[in-house]
Amino acid sequence: MLVEKVRPAETAKAPGRLRRFLDSDIGWSFRTTPVAWLSALVLLVLVATAFLAPLIAVQNPYDLSQIFIDKAEIPPIWQEGGEWPFLLGTDPQGRDVLSAILYGSRISLIIGFCAVVVSMVIGVFVGLVAGFHGGRIDNLLMRLGDTVLSIPTLLMAILVSALFRGLLPPELREPFAAMVLVLSISLTNWVQYARTVRASTMVERRKEYVLAARIIRVPATRIMLRHILPNTLTPVMVAATLNLGLAILSEATLSFLGVGMPITQPSLGTLIRIGNQYLFSGSWWLVVFPSLQLGLIVLSVNLLGDWLRDALNPKLR
Repeated sequence: MLVEKVRPAETAKAPGRLRRFLDSDIGWSFRTTPVAWLSALVLLVLVATAFLAPLIAVQNPYDLSQIFIDKAEIPPIWQEGGEWPFLLGTDPQGRDVLSAILYGSRISLIIGFCAVVVSMVIGVFVGLVAGFHGGRIDNLLMRLGDTVLSIPTLLMAILVSALFRGLLPPELREPFAAMVLVLSISLTNWVQYARTVRASTMVERRKEYVLAARIIRVPATRIMLRHILPNTLTPVMVAATLNLGLAILSEATLSFLGVGMPITQPSLGTLIRIGNQYLFSGSWWLVVFPSLQLGLIVLSVNLLGDWLRDALNPKLR
């Protein structure tokens, strides 16, 4: 009897939390902003189809046993010569374009998300230390950030990627290609997070609760992580949402230039690079459809980031 009385209360927690979110300011803004929920819906569909690719794709483009060499460069199904089940046609190797796009989207999304997380961790740590301690530590860390910003982001990413590839043995370059891309993008995008957190930390460290914690000799690390960090997360999350689209574009650019994902593990940028070679030979679908997929992902992420920035800005309410 006791279990039967507890279960309804437990099952009511989730709807209650959902209702509280929908009734909050952010939830109301999300429900009343068509651009926000439409972009969220599009992004949800793109992410779901990318991660469910093994279940819905015609073939695994990474498995050579599933590639049909005799089906090379078949046009989309609505054109003359198109065949089922290759809805968007095939490439010169006989890979289904739609399957390659789904698998490539999963790689681009994972690399972009991981790059944002790593750069956010680096930037938050640097910003907390610089803003809390100030003085020479602040000057040293901020001058390091200025040095990173003085070099063009794409050039910096290419240099970092080339450096890591040069240090790795040839047999390890393809297995660690995704990790190298994440590090390359992260080491060029942490400065924005550091500056944002530094500014918030410099404001928070002068407040009474921080001064009281320092008087009773609370360790500096605990003050930064337990007290100051939660009050700086709002602008950080907005910046992370906006930078996700930039990280995905950076990965696509590096792969397009040939210093990103290899042909055996193609991302959207790699697919666009391969398709660009056949653009003027009549196989236009090899570059158009991956480009459209990349554009939809980046556009939906940027629209969500713009909405979140406006929703969390009290001056715009």
